[in-house]
Amino acid sequence: MNLQSALLSVWEQALVANAKSVTVAGEPFPVRTTPKQKLKQIDFRIDGREIRGLEQNPDTKSRWAALARKGSKVMQFLERGHYVAVVFDGKVRIYGEKSKT
Repeated sequence: MNLQSALLSVWEQALVANAKSVTVAGEPFPVRTTPKQKLKQIDFRIDGREIRGLEQNPDTKSRWAALARKGSKVMQFLERGHYVAVVFDGKVRIYGEKSKT
């Protein structure tokens, strides 16, 4: 499983299917919620990388939050505290890569 397919899978399992845990490369990881905003959060590993998936907070001023306010399912992904990707409406965007979406 490559990074892009793992991110899409985590997004789909957590936000679309509302699963209590997600499976990445055969390994289960729990879906938790953040204390204040009750946003879904998943810490998982793929190819030796520690990644955190975090549901987009619709109450911020970002363009991703605007999409979330309109009903889109948006999840940001962080590695070592830095945003590395976003999945929205089934589309994956890896930050730093040129994208056609």
